[in-house]
Amino acid sequence: MTAPAENAAGPLAGVRIIESSMLGPAAITTALADLGAEVIKVETPSGDYIRQMTWPIVEGVSLMHLHVNRGKRSIVLDLRTDEGVQTYLDLVKDADVVIEAMRPGGLERRGLGYDQLREVNPRIVFCTISGYGMTGPYANLPSHGVAYDVWAGLVNPETTEDGFAAIPEHPSMGIHAGPLFGALGVLAGVIQARATGHGARLEIAQSDAAAAMDWLRSETWKAYERPEDEVTGNASDDYERRAPGTAGMRDGVRYQFYEASDGRHVLLQASEREFWENFCRAVDRYELFEAHPGAKFADHAVGNVALRKELKEIFLTRTSNEWVQLGLDVNVPIVAVNTPQTLADDPQFQDRFPWIPAERLGCDQLPSPIKYLDVDVPLPTKAPTVGQHTDEVLREVLGYDDARIAALRESGTLG
Repeated sequence: MTAPAENAAGPLAGVRIIESSMLGPAAITTALADLGAEVIKVETPSGDYIRQMTWPIVEGVSLMHLHVNRGKRSIVLDLRTDEGVQTYLDLVKDADVVIEAMRPGGLERRGLGYDQLREVNPRIVFCTISGYGMTGPYANLPSHGVAYDVWAGLVNPETTEDGFAAIPEHPSMGIHAGPLFGALGVLAGVIQARATGHGARLEIAQSDAAAAMDWLRSETWKAYERPEDEVTGNASDDYERRAPGTAGMRDGVRYQFYEASDGRHVLLQASEREFWENFCRAVDRYELFEAHPGAKFADHAVGNVALRKELKEIFLTRTSNEWVQLGLDVNVPIVAVNTPQTLADDPQFQDRFPWIPAERLGCDQLPSPIKYLDVDVPLPTKAPTVGQHTDEVLREVLGYDDARIAALRESGTLG
């Protein structure tokens, strides 16, 4: 396994992406830049205000910008000018991908829609990523990240002590899954374009992505609309229907949280009979297995309160780390419960997720989770300031000379 390297090209070296983005949807190219794609972020003279959005603000710049736009170069073009539009088209001529990460249609209104881009580059892959997509009654509805998870049924309001409805702490889904689905679609389009000479147009809605990631619950509810003689529960539950998805785990016993002696919790996942038997033997309580052997597969011993009380007492006899070690020793799935704050102290995290230091990226950041075993991947560069690479890109990518760059600047095209 190779660690990120300072000068590595990466497996996506040679893929050039022109990105017009605002805020979080720019994450569609973050993973691609991490793997070596050249991403040129085209900004308005005022720049993407992601630099001032959310918290924390690290030395005047948002963590969101520092993470989402790492590894990219920024060029300023005023697309209200003819020269700005022409320069954009010049960038597209030798590019593989154009990303429109904002409300759909923004580029087309500037004369840079898919049809115009194909005229200068028939191989171009054009991807629009937005909140609710290009169609449907919500297409023009403004939104931010939590909206997609709320819409998809992933986040429900809680009530504060004062009686107000409040947004609970929750993992974000749509704003992360949408860009990843988009990156997958973009790469598929690039493969097709290089094989056939024909580009592609695709669009991603972050709301769709949130729903797609939670497919088990919504598809279960849909399945339960059918008669019970057609759609049942699991054999280990005597075919009784459980609540969809993770809700069906609430009353589990062999698959459940338990408090350890150090006050932390662990998650036991002995749903297979083999794992359950291994556990009972390891804690010298084989009689529990003999009394409650359960089904061979997918048995959570739902509702067995007596067994749950026994396990509660057993887990209080060792620390969380000792329980994880027991799982490793005797082949039982047990994991310590972390929080976003404690995760970095976990030995598994420390082994696989070395922080990219603040000295390089402006704040400590996690590397890409994609790990090549025999290919070097580049170490990301710091997210750019507005227009930081304008002259550099115009010279290196387009071959513009100093006189032409000066003329563009004089005309206001470069802000």
